Amino acid sequence: MNWYEYPLIILVGFIAAFLNTVGGGGSLFSVPILTFLGLPITIANATSRVAILFQNIFAVGGFKSKGVELPWPYAIYLGISSLSGGLLGSFLASQVPDHVFKKIFVVVMILAVGLILYDPFKSKGEEKLTPKAQWTGAFFFLFIGVYGGFVQAGIGFLVIAVLSLVNNLSLVKSNYVKVFAAIIYTGVSVIVFAYEGKINWSIGLILAIGHALGGWYASRWSVKAGEVWIKRVMIISVVAMAVALWFS
Repeated sequence: MNWYEYPLIILVGFIAAFLNTVGGGGSLFSVPILTFLGLPITIANATSRVAILFQNIFAVGGFKSKGVELPWPYAIYLGISSLSGGLLGSFLASQVPDHVFKKIFVVVMILAVGLILYDPFKSKGEEKLTPKAQWTGAFFFLFIGVYGGFVQAGIGFLVIAVLSLVNNLSLVKSNYVKVFAAIIYTGVSVIVFAYEGKINWSIGLILAIGHALGGWYASRWSVKAGEVWIKRVMIISVVAMAVALWFS
């Protein structure tokens, strides 16, 4: 790598983390850029998980510093459920050839755009944290974990959709639960990808600097900005995904 690429990677990480924390789709911005820098797409996908792990750890700290409360013990149930799925998904991703994964990644972009245009991210009344609602959410998070372990890109939209439609959580609280659960399944993905030798650690740790800064800033910003601005950032995520899809 050339020295001038380091600031670019940090900036890419910051933008991706901001999008990931307040909505989703940041990986659809960062992974293609890592491929432009010369990484095979499967290596770029795996390497980005290192940065995303740092992003979520710092984002949790940011939400907590602003006084946002997690719905306990529901957040733990979701984390455990996504952990099981993340293990399976990351193992599958490590076995997929580059040319097949690239096609899957493009399909993911299309589906993510469709999901954000459908706009299910609306709280409809009081929070639903009954045992039935919690079991339903945990069931969906199992499959979200598989998806997160496999692709990751656009997973934020899926998480927010489940928490909005099933539990009626606000966007701010949904984002908090999202980054908390993501620490668990992303951590598993990093372990699997590291074992399979799929991570470029030098790039991953540089990218992690930007992700950590972006996750901390975005989490605190989203609490102050509220749902209107969060939705505006999610629209920016759609534009980013459309651009990535076009160049794919």
